[in-house]
Amino acid sequence: MNFFKRLPGFPRTPAGKERDVLRWLPRIALFGTVALAIPSLLARLITAPDETQAIMTTDIYVIGFIVLHWTVVVTVGIAAFIVMVMKGPAYVADAYPLQEEDTPDGPPTWTPHGR
Repeated sequence: MNFFKRLPGFPRTPAGKERDVLRWLPRIALFGTVALAIPSLLARLITAPDETQAIMTTDIYVIGFIVLHWTVVVTVGIAAFIVMVMKGPAYVADAYPLQEEDTPDGPPTWTPHGR
């Protein structure tokens, strides 16, 4: 099934920064996740084993920041994909029959001000 049917005669816009953004997103997601996990690992190495409250608090903050990071990465990816699709050629949607409104069969049923 072809989801994108190109409309002939429309030129493509040259690729811009959106392609670079889409290329960098997997690396940004991976390295950002690893960088954000470092405080949790350091909390386990530095704190004493009996200070579980500090470790748990650090873990909660790290998990929150990682989820926020992933959300930002997905949002930027969706935006870059939309820009890429919009810069491409024009696409044809599925055709559907239109009613002929220019040639009504009878007098109009609507009158201004209800008169």
